[in-house]
Amino acid sequence: MGNRNNPAEDIQAIRKLMEESSRFLSLSGLSGVIAGLSAIAGAILVYFWIPGTGSIHLEDYFTGQAVSRNLTIRWQLLAVAAVVLLVALSCAFFLSAGRTKKAGKSFWSPASRRMVINLFIPLIAGGLFVIALLMQYFVSLIVPALLIFYGLALVNAGKFTLGEIFYLGILQIITGLLAVFVPGYDLVFWVAGFGVLHIVYGLLMYRKYEA
Repeated sequence: MGNRNNPAEDIQAIRKLMEESSRFLSLSGLSGVIAGLSAIAGAILVYFWIPGTGSIHLEDYFTGQAVSRNLTIRWQLLAVAAVVLLVALSCAFFLSAGRTKKAGKSFWSPASRRMVINLFIPLIAGGLFVIALLMQYFVSLIVPALLIFYGLALVNAGKFTLGEIFYLGILQIITGLLAVFVPGYDLVFWVAGFGVLHIVYGLLMYRKYEA
């Protein structure tokens, strides 16, 4: 009689197995912190590329520059954004892969594949859209578009990973929409969305799942 299984425990174990098979649960909180710090470093770099004491108003800066200088700055800004994204994704991959390996599981599972696919579809679409904005001189919409598309990517991927990713995506979308309606503070919203939100999210996730 004492060896009989507890139905509640059986249901909980089955639910856990189903969740692990359908969702990738080994994302590293530290990768969020590193992504946030990288975004802040990128913003500082852009700030000091602008002559004088610096400016957070990129639209005004572009208006006062020669065409050749504008072209150079556009590609430099795109390069900074690409490097920040590369650093963030690389850290997320290596740290999450390390957690998965430590747990004795495979990183490239059906769940992680679904997560990556759902993450990258909005990211790629957003990246192409931002390049088009940059080429057409719609500078004031670049940071809002980056935040909104990134937020959509997180919401899309949130179905296949930790639920907190979904809420981080919602906050990124809200930050991007605020940036649309409060123009002229591109770097402020960049730091708030890609920097501060990532750091706070990363620390919370590290404390909840890894500490």
